[in-house]
Amino acid sequence: MMKDRVLIIGATGYLGRRLVKTSLALGFPTYCLYRPEVASDAEKVQMLIEFKLQGAHLLKGSFEDHESLVSALKQVDVVISAVAGNHIRHAILEQLKLIKEVGTIKRFLPSEFGMDVDRMEHAIPPGDYVFADKRVIRRAIEKENIPYTYVSANCCAGYFTASLAQANNFMPPTDHVVIYGNGGKKCIWNDEDDMAMYTMLAVDDPRTLNKTLYLRPPANIMTQMEVVKTWEKITGKELNKTFLSQEELLDSIDKFPRPVQIGVAHFYQIFYRGDLFFEIEGPHGVDSNDLYPDYKYVTVEEYLKRFA
Repeated sequence: MMKDRVLIIGATGYLGRRLVKTSLALGFPTYCLYRPEVASDAEKVQMLIEFKLQGAHLLKGSFEDHESLVSALKQVDVVISAVAGNHIRHAILEQLKLIKEVGTIKRFLPSEFGMDVDRMEHAIPPGDYVFADKRVIRRAIEKENIPYTYVSANCCAGYFTASLAQANNFMPPTDHVVIYGNGGKKCIWNDEDDMAMYTMLAVDDPRTLNKTLYLRPPANIMTQMEVVKTWEKITGKELNKTFLSQEELLDSIDKFPRPVQIGVAHFYQIFYRGDLFFEIEGPHGVDSNDLYPDYKYVTVEEYLKRFA
């Protein structure tokens, strides 16, 4: 049976490039949308050419060229948006208008891949606006009756696991680690390649249609302290620990530039409130482990051993 044709918007981004690689590996006819201005970025051009050599179709398009986007959408069945940055809301609402106009898209996966935004109405500023924007997008998708899958992928290993959740670090500390609160709130630490694989497994799975797919590999549901202990076991060295209270974290927010403030606010939600771990209730949520129990994901321990 012919696989769905998949268009990936944001194909050269942090997660987008992994989605392209996985889509091709699973045999999906894969299309990468790129903007004309990419021509001035040597690294992204080379990435796109590599995708093409592996079998991807490259489609040039921009919101300034309506016909280019309509033409791109008419060639595919599924659209995955992996756009990041400060203009997600505008970009995706524009994508929705085009998807509705074309009328043939079987499934849309919007730019999310983090926390479940419908469970984050209590989020503190300035991190709350990110969730609010994505809720606006979800309601627009549903209002237009566009078939969808929302992917709640939780914490990217490259940003969280690799650093033991140390801000602005991307390798495990060797001497000292900051522990948030008592380090006891459960978090979900996922390898980005696994995020891409689960997403691509879901794109034509009827069980994920009009559902939120929660990526929750059992071995990766761990507290920060458990992750730190795993790293200490791997290295055979105990780290010095500073325990940062909730009050200390919240008092520090205003001392950072706004982009960092957003990250600090999200740390509060994850490590002090424990907003990532909950029971999946109702008919609109599905668990990756229930749907794909045989998939061999990368565990936290396996991921950290790369740095030893």
